[in-house]
Amino acid sequence: MAGNLKEVRERIKSVISTQQITKAMKMVSAAKLRKAQQAIVEMRPYADRLNIMLGNILGSAEGDLESRYGQNREIRRVCVVVVTSSKGLCGAFNANIIKAANARIHARYSDHLRRGDLSVLCIGKKGHDYFRRHLKGANVIGDHADLFAQLTYEEAEQVALRLMESFSDQTWDVVEVVYGRFKNAATQFPEVETFLPVSTPEGPTRKSRADYIFEPDQQGLLEYLVPSILKTTFFKYLLDTHASEHGARMTAMDKASENAEELLKDLRISYNKARQEAITRELSEIVGGAAALEGA
Repeated sequence: MAGNLKEVRERIKSVISTQQITKAMKMVSAAKLRKAQQAIVEMRPYADRLNIMLGNILGSAEGDLESRYGQNREIRRVCVVVVTSSKGLCGAFNANIIKAANARIHARYSDHLRRGDLSVLCIGKKGHDYFRRHLKGANVIGDHADLFAQLTYEEAEQVALRLMESFSDQTWDVVEVVYGRFKNAATQFPEVETFLPVSTPEGPTRKSRADYIFEPDQQGLLEYLVPSILKTTFFKYLLDTHASEHGARMTAMDKASENAEELLKDLRISYNKARQEAITRELSEIVGGAAALEGA
């Protein structure tokens, strides 16, 4: 019984130590989340407004107006950009993004994968480690894990430029991005968007013709505007994933702390029961010994 009591005491100490770690990680993630959430909340209206402006310009275009980033070619070579975190302990966040990327690849690009014409550009160590081991036949490109160490527009711009140049020189005919979209601290979900080619708006956007005066001309404006919008959009993907990671980790650590508290309650009950049983047994042995002495 003494051995059982010692074992339960050790387990209680271990759970308390783990709970202290999960609570500390929750506080750190909460602090980082506030900054990351502010960044994406401030970026979204700007990025959305730029896309609306581009839609209005393309919707008002007359004649053969085209950007080199909007060329719809025969899809022979594909790049799928998978944005995950570089660290774990954030619940199913990375697994959901990887699952969405896998589903997209096998649903739309299975032939390209079989021919060896599919590239996977991983931003974040978790995605890179998974696809390097499990996606046979794909060209898995570097993890870019250092992007999230200190996320800046300049760093994101370099990756976006690489994608844009590769599309422009026909290394890839389509570029899609799978990332984690941030809704709130408790809700994040995987999102798949086509980064390149730039889609020409249809439907209501086409019908509403904005009355713009262009200087110097529409084509010149597009050559300047489209790259700027693409860089901003790509930065938004990273900010979304960054905020989602910290939200998911904060939620996961909060649940882990709650589970540790429940486990502690059960262990303390077990410890008290075992201790009570040990005391009762010792008293019984003493009483039995005293009775034996009196009988002698």
